[in-house]
Amino acid sequence: MKKKIGLFIIVFIISILLVFLFLLYGPYSNFRDFLITTSMTTMNHRYIANLFYSEKTIYEVLDKNKIEETDEVTDKSLYKFDEDIVIKNSYDKKILNRDKDDLYKVININGKGYRGFLVAIYDPSVVTIGVSKYLGEKGEKITTVSKREKAIVSMNAGGFYDPMWKSNGGIAHGVVIKNGKIISDYKNSTSVGGFIGFDKDNKLILGKFSKDEALKQGYRDAIEFGPFLIINGKNVKVKGNGGWGVAPRSAIGQRRDGIVLFLVINGRIPSSIGATMNDLIEILQKYGAINAANLDGGSSTELYINKKIINTPVGGIGDGLRLMPVYWVVKSKK
Repeated sequence: MKKKIGLFIIVFIISILLVFLFLLYGPYSNFRDFLITTSMTTMNHRYIANLFYSEKTIYEVLDKNKIEETDEVTDKSLYKFDEDIVIKNSYDKKILNRDKDDLYKVININGKGYRGFLVAIYDPSVVTIGVSKYLGEKGEKITTVSKREKAIVSMNAGGFYDPMWKSNGGIAHGVVIKNGKIISDYKNSTSVGGFIGFDKDNKLILGKFSKDEALKQGYRDAIEFGPFLIINGKNVKVKGNGGWGVAPRSAIGQRRDGIVLFLVINGRIPSSIGATMNDLIEILQKYGAINAANLDGGSSTELYINKKIINTPVGGIGDGLRLMPVYWVVKSKK
């Protein structure tokens, strides 16, 4: 009997190994693409891809799974803030059915393998940049910045330089503009996307600009990050899974009527593995975004509403919150 049990265990283990090897190196590439793009998107887990695959294979997978970036710039004339609001579909209904005094509304997002939240902010003028008071040296938690800014809603924004992966979070990638002035400019910026921010007319403008060009655009609050997801109502071209794998995600968008959308998707937990770039585009288009961009996701994905963390952060010890330099914050009008 013991021999039979031992033999069964050996056969079981061999079977599992064979299945795993088939997934890693078999003729079907879905698992391989998922593993490589997901691990290569992170800062701390790229070794996983390198453990199983050659640099040549990794490059080939990333080349067929990527976002084809665009040089198109947001057309400000497409925004029609003053037009009468018309409910066209069930997604419009979820956003537009509200009490007239509501500053925002939270909508639960459920998809294949992911769960998250969409926050509709009805007045774009209250969406601004909040930064660490130690910007350039050390980041702060979203709870700390939000309390200081008296924010009722906050979300992580752009990426940051993280030498030695110590999560100090002090140096924001690229240019940060607050109240129409450049307050941070780290030249070793992210290589994707461009400027993401609101001009003085409270319109979300996306575009690849120099910092001088960005100031001429009239940005009041902006960051540099990406990739862009939707520009002028058209989604960007995505090859495969977009090259960013499946992970916790954050994104920002704006509808034609001016309503700003914060999108946060949980990831790396049993109830929500995470989302792809295609998932973000699909969600944001359904809810009417005509311009939208990806924000720093993964361990940085955080959503704060009314003094509470609403999503499930996976970035730090204890409360899961990271030290970061820049956030999108929504201030009360009161």
